[in-house]
Amino acid sequence: MTTIQIKRLPKDPGPAAWNSIIQSEPAYPSLDHSIQTDWLIVGGGFAGLAAARRLAQLLPESERIVLLEAKRFAEGPAGRNSGFMIDLPHELNSDTYASDSHEHDFKQIRLNRHAIQFAADMAKEYAMPEQVFRQSGKITAASTAKGQKHIATYCQHLAHIGEPFTLKNATEMQQLTGSEFYTQGIRTEGGAMIQPAAFIRMSAKGLSERVQLFENSPAIELHRGQSSHTVKTPSGKVETKNIILAVNGHIQSFGFFPKQLLHVFTYASITSPLTSSELKRLGGTSDWGILPADPMGTTVRKISNFSGSGDRIIIRNLATLNQNLEAPSTDLKRAAAMQDHSFQERFPMLNGVEMEHRWGGRLCLSLNSVSAFGEVEPRIWSACCQNGLGTVKGTLSGMMAAEQAVLGTSDLLLDFLAQEQPKRLPPEPFLSAGANLTMRWKQWLAGKEL
Repeated sequence: MTTIQIKRLPKDPGPAAWNSIIQSEPAYPSLDHSIQTDWLIVGGGFAGLAAARRLAQLLPESERIVLLEAKRFAEGPAGRNSGFMIDLPHELNSDTYASDSHEHDFKQIRLNRHAIQFAADMAKEYAMPEQVFRQSGKITAASTAKGQKHIATYCQHLAHIGEPFTLKNATEMQQLTGSEFYTQGIRTEGGAMIQPAAFIRMSAKGLSERVQLFENSPAIELHRGQSSHTVKTPSGKVETKNIILAVNGHIQSFGFFPKQLLHVFTYASITSPLTSSELKRLGGTSDWGILPADPMGTTVRKISNFSGSGDRIIIRNLATLNQNLEAPSTDLKRAAAMQDHSFQERFPMLNGVEMEHRWGGRLCLSLNSVSAFGEVEPRIWSACCQNGLGTVKGTLSGMMAAEQAVLGTSDLLLDFLAQEQPKRLPPEPFLSAGANLTMRWKQWLAGKEL
């Protein structure tokens, strides 16, 4: 029997803007007493809620399910990402989007699409409007000759694996975005775009009839026993037979996967609501998203008014390695300057539009782009390390953890488990210094794509 003290909680810079711009919801209670349950999920992001829903599908009503969220729902990383659900190969720590193994790609595409369909079923079941979940496809765009070479390589790879795509020229890109910045784009059909905070909050509400939810209840101690485990929060305690840890990189704070995970922060800014005259000057369509052809380039989204949030543009770029799970304010300031420049480059017709919120969000990567997954101790499962694709890989990890815990095996789980364990990292200070220098170098190489 072992007791682990969780001595630190991750710190996210700035507000979770996707959550801040929509109407607030009544809070779920914090855990302030001792309870018993059959199943405990720690973490209320994409992985945790997917695990909760899959457990609810697989278990009889007599089995109790409890979920602890450290903050309010959608205040953590789940409310800070770009809101893309991507089905095709797209690893943030790869030099290109393409994999050398077509068989590997086929498995990943199948798994990713299953996760997207799982999310689509949640959206339908919980009556989410299209602005919260839209199966929109995915557009990757370039503004330089180098970016167009990335697209050409990607086209070749898609052709080899039999995936359809449509190329868009500069005129078509301007008709979509209103911007003359992009010279070429490529559209694929399998992805989705979501309002991530609204998706999380509506999913939690939909699950609340079957799953007991607690907010502002971080796990601060894990006692691993023989017949049951105990998790303590600042004011309460849960005794449980089974635990699913859906905490992404924070899994290391629980003592698992030491020296195997990279903690990367990415940063974004969102405009204030655009006025009618600003929307007219911009032109283009109402809801779209652009992923950069260069992996270190800038992601852009335009969202239409939902829940009184107004029409806005989101700019996302810059990545920093922060192995202590905190990002200093200097990183957010550097990102702000970079994003203001990127916004002006793309939307000179919107000169004078100000950014209302700026924030950072945590990613977890492994050197070999695999998840931190599986039964790490008897009746404790990890559904962590999403490699920069938290919406899809988080959903998938949560589903698969529930299936492994309840079923033991399934066809999808066999594919999901056909991977290595995360590789061991180089020692500090070489890791952080080398990684941050490499990212700065690649960001510089991205040039105008940034």
